[in-house]
Amino acid sequence: METKMMGKGMNMMMNKGMMMNNGMGMMDMPMPQMNMMMIPRMEMKMEKCKNGIKMMCMSKDETAVAMMQNLCSMLSGGMTSMCMMMNGMKMMECNMMMGMCKCEMTMDGMCMTWTSGDEMMCSMIQKCCDCMMSMMECGCTAMMCMNNTPVCCC
Repeated sequence: METKMMGKGMNMMMNKGMMMNNGMGMMDMPMPQMNMMMIPRMEMKMEKCKNGIKMMCMSKDETAVAMMQNLCSMLSGGMTSMCMMMNGMKMMECNMMMGMCKCEMTMDGMCMTWTSGDEMMCSMIQKCCDCMMSMMECGCTAMMCMNNTPVCCC
């Protein structure tokens, strides 16, 4: 008996909800659109350098290089992060906020450096580099983001 009463009450609530929604039923609601963006595919190389790491993103495709350089110049000044992905799933993310980030454009891409004068921060940056390089060797895809917007991947 309680089930019948609850069922009637639920129907009344659903009907009121549909009426309050300008006559639109729940099934008639538009679905949210997905934001999709093509991410330039580049060749990525990482190496340790004095006081931090250096990462080069290069490509022979002039369109991909121009797109990546434009994204970098529009999004510079915010947080930079590196995300390692396997089969579309995020495996690891390094937010490179522990040092100074410097982005330089090159003819075939860009060179990004993360450095710190603090010995412990420099060690942390370089350990992130070791981890990212080993994950790329194991087949992970690296994706660089600026302000949580993908800029390039390899």
